[in-house]
Amino acid sequence: MQNNSPDIFKNNDQIEPEKPAVKQLHPILEIIQFAVIALIIVVPIRMFIAQPFIVSGASMVDTFHTGEYLIVDQISYRFHKPERGDIIIFRYPRDPSKFFIKRVIATPGDTIDINGNVVTIFNDEYPDGKVLDETYVESMKPDTNLNEKLGSREYFVMGDNRDQSSDSRIWGVLQEENIIGRAFVRLFPISKLGAFPGEHRYKDEPQAEDVISE
Repeated sequence: MQNNSPDIFKNNDQIEPEKPAVKQLHPILEIIQFAVIALIIVVPIRMFIAQPFIVSGASMVDTFHTGEYLIVDQISYRFHKPERGDIIIFRYPRDPSKFFIKRVIATPGDTIDINGNVVTIFNDEYPDGKVLDETYVESMKPDTNLNEKLGSREYFVMGDNRDQSSDSRIWGVLQEENIIGRAFVRLFPISKLGAFPGEHRYKDEPQAEDVISE
């Protein structure tokens, strides 16, 4: 007797349902999509967390040189104030479209006294004065004389290469609202790669009156 039933198992094949074709975006649309996603990620980071800056000029030699690439931390100062010795980036008070990099020398409430090459800080902690150990200073003219009392949101900043720096000695104190952030990472050159580059914490120096009496 002839079997006319279909030989559905003839090749022992497994039958799978046909998968719908994956719709591919046009290459131009893919580029646009990638750009939009990148903007969504990058813009908030640059606006609120960190952004890159390239050093230009000699005011921070020998700590920084022209062409060095920095990442600036923009979020830390929302939780604590800038400290003496921090390297900060800020908007130039006389032209906010320009960005400067300097070192914080005096903080709100301090009185700073500059007498030649000697910088002394007076405040509640050091009522008789604290002479700063500025081992990072490249050069400073000995004829500099200045005395300034800082307000509650004012900072006194200077470049490490004092003879080549436009800073608070020239254009006055820096208002807190002009501060962008602190130097967080030096990415380039690779040989100087590191976190918080140039940051300095001052040793306990002898009181100013002791220095004068010697």
